[in-house]
Amino acid sequence: MTSIQFLKGVGPKKAELFGRLGVETLDDLLFYFPRKWEDRRLPGKKEPLPFLEDAPVIRGTIKRIRDLYTSSHLRIFKTVLETPYGEAEASFFKRHSPRFDVFALLRKDLKEGATVWITGTPEDPLFLTRLRADEYYLDGDERALKMHIGRIVPVYPLTEGLTAKFMREAVYEAVRAGAEAAGDFLPPALAAKRGLSARDLAARAIHFPENNFELVQARRRFIYEELLLLALAWAIKKRQTRSVLKGFSYEVKKNLLTPFRENLGFQLTAAQAHAINEIFADMRAPTPMGRLLEGDVGSGKTVVALSAMLLAAENGGQSLFAAPTEILAEQHFLTFGKFLKGLDVRFALLTGRMKASERKKLLADLADGKLDILIGTHAVISEGVNFRNLRLAVVDEQHRFGVRQRAALRAKGDKADMLIMTATPIPRTLFLALYGDLDRSVIKEMPPGRKPVKTTEATEEIAFQAAAEEAAKGRQVYIVYPVIEETQAEDMKSVKAEFERLKALFKGRRVDMLHGRMPRELKNRVMEDFAAGRTDLLVATQVIEVGIDVANATLMVINNAERFGLASLHQLRGRVGRGQWDSRCMLVAHARTGDSADRLRAMVQSSNGFELSERDIYIRGAGEILGTRQHGDMHFKLADMSRDKEILEQAIEDREALLAADPDLAKKENAGLRRKLRDLYAARWNLIDLS
Repeated sequence: MTSIQFLKGVGPKKAELFGRLGVETLDDLLFYFPRKWEDRRLPGKKEPLPFLEDAPVIRGTIKRIRDLYTSSHLRIFKTVLETPYGEAEASFFKRHSPRFDVFALLRKDLKEGATVWITGTPEDPLFLTRLRADEYYLDGDERALKMHIGRIVPVYPLTEGLTAKFMREAVYEAVRAGAEAAGDFLPPALAAKRGLSARDLAARAIHFPENNFELVQARRRFIYEELLLLALAWAIKKRQTRSVLKGFSYEVKKNLLTPFRENLGFQLTAAQAHAINEIFADMRAPTPMGRLLEGDVGSGKTVVALSAMLLAAENGGQSLFAAPTEILAEQHFLTFGKFLKGLDVRFALLTGRMKASERKKLLADLADGKLDILIGTHAVISEGVNFRNLRLAVVDEQHRFGVRQRAALRAKGDKADMLIMTATPIPRTLFLALYGDLDRSVIKEMPPGRKPVKTTEATEEIAFQAAAEEAAKGRQVYIVYPVIEETQAEDMKSVKAEFERLKALFKGRRVDMLHGRMPRELKNRVMEDFAAGRTDLLVATQVIEVGIDVANATLMVINNAERFGLASLHQLRGRVGRGQWDSRCMLVAHARTGDSADRLRAMVQSSNGFELSERDIYIRGAGEILGTRQHGDMHFKLADMSRDKEILEQAIEDREALLAADPDLAKKENAGLRRKLRDLYAARWNLIDLS
């Protein structure tokens, strides 16, 4: 592999900057795809595409030049150009420097009579008569016309020290030097079946397409590649997991399970019972379980997971329950205490903020087998956390854990079973692509007695009036804010500031506060007081999103609702409607940002988590909803599984056909595909074994 420093114009110092972007070789740069494309062709030659941004461009002859100062020491270099559409004005802005002429280069290039191309931001979006200039190029500069202007232009993610112009020129050199040797790894019959561009042609066109058609075809080629490789990797992972014998088995003894169910105080729903049966069947099988438990907010996933952990405990095995945050782990710890009360089950909580002495004793008990269940955060993955006999790992809120984190959890035990839970329903095609190594159980039925929660948008005044009315009736209220402390954002409300205001506003009512930075003992006391009815209004951050079950709470007020994702809004709404009284959720928006109007409208229109998840995927994209962008495990360069659903379906169909005909990809025509999978998913991530 040729080092990036030997590429024309780069050298050792620039190579270090490229290294920050993960670009170390010429091949890395060749496949360092643009984050977007700008259409810098002249008006009249442009055709719209969803991923192609219009970049206003002026081409004209300079008639007049003015060099201006402002009172703020800003200098303006103003040019007036004659264009085919009349006069246009383009202005360059720079801070004044007493040490050198900030416009020396402009004065050298932009002279009266010169014909130039200028791109920038229009001061009036409807007309190109006045432009705040970003870049300029002289009309006779053939190199500029090949890369920067008068064409579809790539725009790349950058780091400090690398300009957009330099990056474009470096990629252009990489394309010239390496595109021809891009190397096609797809079986020729498969590429022909899907009508895909040749890889070398796509490698050129993804950066510098001659027209819209070339760009569309290049993107389609590489999106298909990404999705097919992922789909194949998961299918191979599932087969390899299922081929291992775990060497232990379970017997349903019921000495813990029977009293557990008797003490619940409610009957399991048919959907819960079905999910438990599927999980028990997996656990009793000779190969390790890999199962995703999917269910809406309040559908009872925790009880299902506890049943699995009690089966492990009945058979002398230990279980691990991993939550994504300390507050969620603490809430689950309290929930486990309620459900396991009176049972001979030893469980403990491990977080990163424990005292050294407490942590040392807990870890010793865990290694000696004195604990049946360990509840914790990502801290449970760390070195020094050793189990004597880990048999089951449960991951809550799967989208906040990456693939490698899940693998690390499983590695804590010898071929341990794994149960992954999510309240974010995943469409079937996305499930097959993202979690193809897992089986799936779905809880669609809600426990009896759960009332639908009426959701409305409201002003703060109306919401607080409703809160006063609920408190007067003896009911309880949650009032949620997005941040703990005040921020520079004028429209962002904080828990601490609003808590003081609400104590005065609701004088005579018992108002308390809860957020993630409070000491654990204080958080527990606040939650216990609210659960016991000793608090009327709980002012909190979204730490209450999961794990709090108070039947007397009938109103959820979410302030700055525009700041929350749809999944979080739905989780918060799920905290009410758990008792016999009608319940409401009021969304108080203080601004409209991005897609917030779509999210709030969806919340008002639907209370079904499965439907909301589908909407959220199309509003924000699958990577945001399912956590794959945050954790980088499936960081696609181009693909978006919600937008590229048709290509994803093709990739899954082709995966099935490929593996049915050649399970190990051992045939000659599949050798390139196997090699690519090995390089990406075996060597880099150690996700599959293709030795």
